[in-house]
Amino acid sequence: MTRRLIGLAGVMAMMLGCGHGEAEWQGKIRELSTVQGQLRDLTGERDHLREQLEGMQSSNATMAHRLEELGQNVSQLQAQGQQQATALTEAQQREAELRRRQQLAEARLTTYRNMVAQFQSMISAGQLRVRTVRGRMVIELPAGILFDSGRAELRVEGQQVLRQVASVLAQIRERDFLVAGHTDNVQLGHGGRFADNWELSAARALNVVRFLAANNVAAVHLGGAGYAEYQPARPNDTDENRAQNRRVEVILMPNIEELPDLSSLDNTPAPAH
Repeated sequence: MTRRLIGLAGVMAMMLGCGHGEAEWQGKIRELSTVQGQLRDLTGERDHLREQLEGMQSSNATMAHRLEELGQNVSQLQAQGQQQATALTEAQQREAELRRRQQLAEARLTTYRNMVAQFQSMISAGQLRVRTVRGRMVIELPAGILFDSGRAELRVEGQQVLRQVASVLAQIRERDFLVAGHTDNVQLGHGGRFADNWELSAARALNVVRFLAANNVAAVHLGGAGYAEYQPARPNDTDENRAQNRRVEVILMPNIEELPDLSSLDNTPAPAH
């Protein structure tokens, strides 16, 4: 457009120099004016387009910034949602574990109540007592009913009592029983069959284990141990207390399902291949 204006100006100069007519001169002036108007229009359009371009570039930058912020917010929301989902899953697992333990506890309580009910006549007769020690049910039998002093052979009366105990224990399936022998702190005399209270308490426990196994209590669920005088039920300061310390206990051991999961504490390295 600019070149065209320059050309027209040159033509006008030539016309003036050559003496062309006034009419032709006026026509060229009108053409020049038209071209100048077109040039102004194009310049304005160009400036308007430049403003639009700059505005669009600014809008694009703003949109890109917003998209970036939105992406960050979405990432944060996704991370928070994942954390909440994980926490919910863990809470549901803890709830399920608590429900499982509650059911096991209720089952144990039912078992204990049934046993106590069946032992009630023997409890009333003073032949045994039932108590809970460290969350375990313990059937406690006085050693004086089962054995003569310093001996491990079962008395006839003791056998009668143990038969009744065995009839109840045999009804409990998949449960381990530990038979524990205990003595008072009076040491055995020299020259006897047993060297000390350890041997006496262990021998008494094993004889009870054998008798229970012979009376329909599954041997695979029976074990015996002697504790001598080291787990007294009462202080060994009176004859009455020492008599209570001379006892045999049948302890109901917990099933593996009743124990907490300790696998996370296992730091044993895997064996090398």
